Amino acid sequence: MTAFPLTRSDALARLAQFAPHAGSAYGARRNFVSADGDHDDVSRLSAALRRRVIAEDEVVRTVLAAHPFERAEKFIAEVFWRTYWKGWLEARPGLWTQTLGEAALQQANPAIARAASAAIEGRTGIAAFDHWARELAETGYLHNWARMQVASIWTFTLGLPWQLGASWTYDRLIDADPASNTLSWRWVAGLHTAGKAYLADADRIAAMTGNQLHASGLSSLPRIPQDTPLPPRTPLRNPMTPDPARPTIVLITPEDCSLETELPAINIRAVATTQNVAFCGADRVAQSDALTRAAAHWQCPAIENADDLGTLARAHGCTQIITGFAPVGPVAAALSQLAPALGAQGIALAEHQREWDRLAWPYCTKGFFQLKTRIPDLLRQQGLA
Repeated sequence: MTAFPLTRSDALARLAQFAPHAGSAYGARRNFVSADGDHDDVSRLSAALRRRVIAEDEVVRTVLAAHPFERAEKFIAEVFWRTYWKGWLEARPGLWTQTLGEAALQQANPAIARAASAAIEGRTGIAAFDHWARELAETGYLHNWARMQVASIWTFTLGLPWQLGASWTYDRLIDADPASNTLSWRWVAGLHTAGKAYLADADRIAAMTGNQLHASGLSSLPRIPQDTPLPPRTPLRNPMTPDPARPTIVLITPEDCSLETELPAINIRAVATTQNVAFCGADRVAQSDALTRAAAHWQCPAIENADDLGTLARAHGCTQIITGFAPVGPVAAALSQLAPALGAQGIALAEHQREWDRLAWPYCTKGFFQLKTRIPDLLRQQGLA
């Protein structure tokens, strides 16, 4: 089993290994960071959850089988933070493209680009930051608490644009998620909750790393960057609902790699992936595993890296392609271009939206507390509590 599992069997094994520790032990130890990369106090399931190799409800169900809700509340809240970020960005999709554009403009500034390169390469002279920059480059992972310190030092001590920092970690993290990554950086910078920034502290860094890592010369004043006006909030997108009567191809993307555990009885004739929506090696590993499982589940052909989905659908007599709902990000952008082309050929591109998202996202429009107070009820609605 790898440290950050990307296949379903490995992710389920990791979940079983971690679940006994997801109660009081997690609550007490979750923010401690080991400098040697030993992250046993946290689940290390984020790369699998990001691609839904396993799903949030599966994780929560397993944890609640091992602990009462009161003891597992801290861990369950962390699972819902990912949901919160996704729902918040889903209502403000323009922020994703706006942030990408701002990062590109900043990278074009030679002085900013040089300073950013020094930070990314771990050449700032701030020992803790440089250690974490190297860990990210070598492993594709950082402990969540370390991510907060990195974002804070980047923004307030190094004075670099948060958008460029968000672009850096999005490109390197094995669990990179458009919503969680972008909005966590905005939160640290003091832009998500107006005026409330997260300021890294040298004493706290030493304490939380067992005195293994140190950070001298940190800013003691959070100079909150000027914010670009937020794009307008929009209604949550309603996906095209799958038609169970239509002959169908299932398209697996990095947004949902366990559709065989979710879809109802449908006339499925083939499963496929397409290279147009796989963006890194981790995506391809997860998709390949999902493709094998789905083909075995539905007893149908598996087509990897299909070039022309329209031709593939016609070859199998299909008039519908079903995929997992794609929240704001590159997969959604790719599918939005694909849908009209398929529609012109008489092939519908439908999306399966999980109940977890459908029920929770309406409570993600404000601060996290709005969602947090609803967690027990949301779990009951899904038969998890």
